[in-house]
Amino acid sequence: MLEIFLKTVPFFALIGLGYGAGRTRFFTEEATAYLTKFIFYFALSAMLFRFSANLSFAEIFDARLAMAYLWGTAFVYGIGMAVAFLRGMDTPTAAIEAQCAAIGNTGFLGVPMLAVLLGQEAVGPIILILAIDLMVFSSALTILVTGSRGGEGGLAVVKKAALGLLKNPMIVSISLGLIVAGLGTGLHPVMNEFVTILGNAATPGALFAIGASLASKSAERVEVAAWLSFCKLVLHPVFVALGAFLLFPTDPYKAAVAVSAAALPVAGNVFMLAQHYGIAPQRVSASILISTAASILTVSVVIALVSPGP
Repeated sequence: MLEIFLKTVPFFALIGLGYGAGRTRFFTEEATAYLTKFIFYFALSAMLFRFSANLSFAEIFDARLAMAYLWGTAFVYGIGMAVAFLRGMDTPTAAIEAQCAAIGNTGFLGVPMLAVLLGQEAVGPIILILAIDLMVFSSALTILVTGSRGGEGGLAVVKKAALGLLKNPMIVSISLGLIVAGLGTGLHPVMNEFVTILGNAATPGALFAIGASLASKSAERVEVAAWLSFCKLVLHPVFVALGAFLLFPTDPYKAAVAVSAAALPVAGNVFMLAQHYGIAPQRVSASILISTAASILTVSVVIALVSPGP
């Protein structure tokens, strides 16, 4: 486990560097927002496009792995909503808490870090997991929040969720990459070099941006945030492991990738959604802050437990 922990240290050190830059105001909130936009729309999208274009559909899609991850994530999502309802929360608040409990930072942290820690073969399963998070659970949040607030018919709500997916650069880049892979032509060497150079900015840039964004977050509603962090860092990988190793047993390596991805801290885009809909942004902010800090240790433990031996 020590070896894995030491391998994760540079990734979290980059997050710490970004946090220091944000905390000292060397990087203002505006600067962080523009850096995040560059990573989201350009660097990370280029990385995902290149990965998808150079993989076959069979290397990405695994029905049993998809079912295992979907089952485990939905189970924890349901726990998050149930506990929120028991505390008297309304549907939009329960939905945003469920997002914190079950949706990890797969795009900004998982793609670059797990590919290094677990090998390039992890990229296919990671892309599948990212697609499930975006297509299923981000859409679920939109439907739950918009539907519960009324004013729009069922078809309008579904249309809104679909448009959200079409505007998401990660979904677009993965889809375009799969189209290129499906055509069998591959990327022209010049194009491949271009997206490689651009995509190489994703790893340091994304980690720095995570840290800088954390500097502006507060730790209010600590009890709730601690519970949601426990769901994300402990319950989520446990239930995904039950799905991947017992209920829908799949290749042990792919199962290890899925469980490791489930152990990632709360995704930063949950905060953006909370701000967009005006639902408990401070609670989400605290969950991201606490789960990211705790994940320095917990991610290493989970990876050590599930990684196949030599």
